[in-house]
Amino acid sequence: MTAMNVVHMRVKPGMEEEFVRIHREMTLKDMPGARNFWLVRSGERSFIVVGEWESTTALSGARAAMIANLDRLRPILEDLGGGRGVTEPWSGEVALQLAD
Repeated sequence: MTAMNVVHMRVKPGMEEEFVRIHREMTLKDMPGARNFWLVRSGERSFIVVGEWESTTALSGARAAMIANLDRLRPILEDLGGGRGVTEPWSGEVALQLAD
């Protein structure tokens, strides 16, 4: 069953284009089972990463690669506060998909 992960991040002032550039260099080849990836600008210095996966097993199997990607981003990320750290991640199986 298709799985999705969604991660909210906020970049330090003036680092938005660097954030996008680093993501542009990432590849799905390093994450077997990844289908699609979106980077959404959700506000001033805020972004949401959305990943689509073949299954929760594929998503779990890609955690090491995702952490390696996050490690490249850490220097330009801002703490989200409230004990969340630099990311607010969510993931799970797709319950409903509406498409044309």
